[in-house]
Amino acid sequence: MRMNTPRIEPLQEADWNEATTELLAPIAKRGRVLNIFRTLAQHSDLARRWMVFANHILGKSTLSSRDRELLILRIGYLCQAEYEWGQHVAIARRIGMSDAEILLAKTGPKTAGISELDRLLLSATDELHADSHISDDTWNGLSNHYSTQQLMDLVFTVGQYNLVSMALNSFGVQLDEGIGGWDIDGDGK
Repeated sequence: MRMNTPRIEPLQEADWNEATTELLAPIAKRGRVLNIFRTLAQHSDLARRWMVFANHILGKSTLSSRDRELLILRIGYLCQAEYEWGQHVAIARRIGMSDAEILLAKTGPKTAGISELDRLLLSATDELHADSHISDDTWNGLSNHYSTQQLMDLVFTVGQYNLVSMALNSFGVQLDEGIGGWDIDGDGK
C-alpha cells in the first residue's frame, strides 16, 4: 500500500447520516460495505452519482467479464493501486480466471505466448495510461474483435479504473479484511 493509514477515514455505520444510510444500506443488505464505499460516503452526493457510472462499467458493459477484469487489473497495476488490484483479483477468480491469466496484468503486452486479443487489451491499457490515446495499430487490431460499443466500453473501463485508482491511492483506502495485496504469485511484488 502506498499509505499505511487513510487520509480520508471510512465512515463507520454508527456515523452514517440519512444520506449515507440511503447510499450504503442497499450495499449492506448484500453483504459487507467495502472500504471504498465507506470512504466515498464522506461525500455521498459524489458517491451516488459515481456509482451509476461504476455500475455500468462493472455490471452492464458490453465487454466480457474476463476482458473487463484484465483491463481493470492492468490499469490498477500500472497505477500501483494495491486496493484495486486486490479487489479485482478476487473478482477475477470468482469469474474463473486463473492466476496465470491474472498475472498477465503485471507482465503486460510483451508477455510471450499470449493471445493476440490479450496483447491488444494490455497494449490499449498501456497506451491509454501513458498517452490518453489508443494507437491506430492497436485500435485496428481491437476492431477485428470488438464492436463500436465494445471499443467505447473498453476506453471507459480503463478511464474509470484509472480514476478509481487515483482516488484510492490519494485517499489512502486500506485493504478490506480477507483481500490480498500484490503478492498473489509469491514474488513479493
